[in-house]
Amino acid sequence: MIKILDPANCCGCTACASICKHNAITMQPDVLGFLYPVVDKEKCIECGLCNKVCAFNDSYDKSLNLKQPTAYGARHKDMNEVATSRSGAAFIAISDYILENGGIVYGAGYTDHFRVVHKRATTKEQRNEFKGSKYVQSDLSGIFRQVKEDLRNGYTVLFSGTPCQTAGLNSFIGNKLRKNLILIDIVCHGVPAPYIWRDYLKYLEKKKKSTICSVNFRDKDKFGWSAHRESFKFIGDTYTYTYTYTYTFYNHIMFRHSCGTCKYTNLQRPSDITIADFWGWQKTDPTINADDKGLSLVLCNTDKGQELFDIIKERMVFIKAELNNCLQPNLQKPSEIHHKRMDFERDYARKGFEYVMKKYADLGWSYKIKVIKQRLKRIIKHLIGRK
Repeated sequence: MIKILDPANCCGCTACASICKHNAITMQPDVLGFLYPVVDKEKCIECGLCNKVCAFNDSYDKSLNLKQPTAYGARHKDMNEVATSRSGAAFIAISDYILENGGIVYGAGYTDHFRVVHKRATTKEQRNEFKGSKYVQSDLSGIFRQVKEDLRNGYTVLFSGTPCQTAGLNSFIGNKLRKNLILIDIVCHGVPAPYIWRDYLKYLEKKKKSTICSVNFRDKDKFGWSAHRESFKFIGDTYTYTYTYTYTFYNHIMFRHSCGTCKYTNLQRPSDITIADFWGWQKTDPTINADDKGLSLVLCNTDKGQELFDIIKERMVFIKAELNNCLQPNLQKPSEIHHKRMDFERDYARKGFEYVMKKYADLGWSYKIKVIKQRLKRIIKHLIGRK
């Protein structure tokens, strides 16, 4: 029987709930909306499969990994795809190939009112919902079993997600069905709380007195690839551009506890291919992203990943890169969780969303005073420099 004594030891991948044939495990939300396994003791037969399938540990499966990944900078040749993707649309090039050959693609999309969940796509139109960053932990309920069923039916399946999700799926699927499963992970900074995202949407709609009909966690069209600003479209074609959710994200104060102990922040990735923004591309080629349209970092981690990239690379402009020139922080170590993370959670539970966003984010006076102080320091430094 799986027991989560420390929330930092569970990434919420759903592998344990998926493998239980007696449906004794359900994923239940905590105060911030993060899902954790809860065992129905009356249904549990103590078979131990839930503990065995858990891959959130240092001994996750690395048997297929190359000694070190091969790194590329890549951008889709179709600039329309680049414009509507977060980085260089490497995921689109890969998933297009899978779909064109009768395969199935899984990725993060939306349900209800922009609640982030994993979905299944058999067409490019369905797959397009997976474009763009989604800075919320996605709900994987029922997805692992659906992937296994597709594999048993002979389909090639491409699954994209965070490394903890791909590690969990890999463990759940097992060696027999792994041949036709292609795993793509992202270089993950950490997963924010689902309920904070839900409440932020409600806050904006209340403030605007209108309903949001489109969201963009990082609006590349308005602010460029290197910027990180949110945009929200409301009914009636009005827009709001904000930084509040992003500010809270980069403070690491609303991350899942396990993000601070992530097992996968290294070059032995639990997937065939890793994709990310290619930060530091200038060290490799100072011209390839000079237009700030976006560039993907692609790491081929297994022979299967390398073979797939070799097939689809003609769809992209690409350059080979040295690993030392693209080692982002989260390819080396986990994000450091904010020291007031538990205070944030307790205050949210007691006093709600607006209270914590004013106290810990940029909606309150403490943030405004901080900004004023920073501006004064810059002015003083400039004046001193002129003397």
